[in-house]
Amino acid sequence: MKRISVTKQTETGLNTEFRDNRTGQKMSRGELADKIEDGKAPGYHIQHKKVGNQTLRIPRSNPDKSTGNNLD
Repeated sequence: MKRISVTKQTETGLNTEFRDNRTGQKMSRGELADKIEDGKAPGYHIQHKKVGNQTLRIPRSNPDKSTGNNLD
């Protein structure tokens, strides 16, 4: 089972809510980004994307040959 699952996204496909499948914790994009930056979600990293006058932190799975850990 993948560690993190997407539970909600916008009409444009931006993932906005997530669940940690090991703990059951529900998180916003920002909360997951904090967890990744704190080293508490191995296998994931943050992409910084400029949108208008703000920069979004976008959680991404680290590239590897497995599709089982992808965020979708």
